Amino acid sequence: MKLIIQSILLTIVLTVITGVVYPLVVTGISQVAFKDQANGSLIMRNGEPVGSEFLAQQFTGDKYFWPRPSACSYGTVPSGASNLGPTSQKLHDNVATNAANFRAANKLPADAPVPADMVYASGSGLDPHISPEAARLQTARVAGARGVNEDSIRARVEQFIEPPQFGFLGESRVNVLKLNLALDASPAK
Repeated sequence: MKLIIQSILLTIVLTVITGVVYPLVVTGISQVAFKDQANGSLIMRNGEPVGSEFLAQQFTGDKYFWPRPSACSYGTVPSGASNLGPTSQKLHDNVATNAANFRAANKLPADAPVPADMVYASGSGLDPHISPEAARLQTARVAGARGVNEDSIRARVEQFIEPPQFGFLGESRVNVLKLNLALDASPAK
């Protein structure tokens, strides 16, 4: 009986420590030291959240830069990859369709190479970044739809290119949400 009481007390103590005290301490520290990150790295516009810096959103229409395809339709709850393998006919069809749609929308020749990030979904399905090359290929379409000079859109893309993390991890990238919000905030829309 003594062993059962000790087990129950230990369970209660550990539950309070690991289930209440520890989460409250970590939350408190993160709210002080990393407030923006702890709250989802939200991007605010006129005091309202319009998205997170680290979650892709679906943009449609010619006046916006398009993000990577998403295997989960940009939903955060079912996020994840499609798990289709290299021999999958469905993956092959998806890639061919994505490439054809990208070429058609951006008035590229039928045999023009398309950046991989515009035909394959990311592992999470929510990657907010595209390659600078993918962004540059979209500048003519976006400029035409917005009725502005292509050079001004190209300059905006260059302004939003983020270098590899710490200067050597990963590749240069462009955050699609930030770029599209900056274009919407520009005087010439």
